[in-house]
Amino acid sequence: MRRLADAKDYIITALILLFATALMVSRHDGGLQNARKISVTVLSYLEQPLSNIRIYRQALTTNTYLQRQNILLQDELSRLRSADQQNQILRELLNLRDESEHPLIPVQIVAKDLRGLNNSLTVSAGTDDGIQRGMPLMNSDGLVGQINFTAKNYSQVLPFSNSLFRVSARIQSSRAYGIVSWDGNSENELILQYVPQTIPVNVGQIVETSGASNQFPAGIPIGEITAVEPGRGVETQTIYLKAFADLFTLSEAFVVAFEPDTTINQLIIQQEKLF
Repeated sequence: MRRLADAKDYIITALILLFATALMVSRHDGGLQNARKISVTVLSYLEQPLSNIRIYRQALTTNTYLQRQNILLQDELSRLRSADQQNQILRELLNLRDESEHPLIPVQIVAKDLRGLNNSLTVSAGTDDGIQRGMPLMNSDGLVGQINFTAKNYSQVLPFSNSLFRVSARIQSSRAYGIVSWDGNSENELILQYVPQTIPVNVGQIVETSGASNQFPAGIPIGEITAVEPGRGVETQTIYLKAFADLFTLSEAFVVAFEPDTTINQLIIQQEKLF
């Protein structure tokens, strides 16, 4: 019974407080209305800045997302461009193999040393693949060099940008023959020498292997003539040409399975012994 009396006291007290609160609110309704107006006015002033802050945060989040997407798209685009370039090179190499009169051995460039006068390349094929010393190396652009040393699975190439490189060449649509070598300065600039001054030579003409040296088959493009200078005190002219092949971007190539005519070699040896 005592607990019930205590509960009644609590209930009565709560009802009295609730009634007093309601009475107070009803008596101060005008004050509450003013408070509501003030709060609405303050919120109206704060709404725009708060909205701008929310929009700014959303813009930052969107910008971060777009930056990530842009990086991913740029990476994908770069890979697609690389794949397209690789496919183009492979198509050109396949066309070259179909059109070649000599068997071609596909190789990849596995090492390069293009920092000085004695430059070299290393390719991924050797004697086990039928490669022999002296065979030419070329790609779809033109002549790259000549096999210098061979091993079972690798071969070293003497590129045209080597001070020891020489190749017998001719100018297309002309009977002008000479020797092409590297000038030792620019990586892709070559010199054609021993062409008589009586033979007209024009900028833009194509220089190719002549086949006269019995080391390279005839018709391999070497480069395009960029300048012609008359020789000083001699009857020949100095012809500058830009090589078609780019050694720095070279990745794939073909070794031309060309073997010199042994009869011609024997005649050359006999002549050297005679003189």
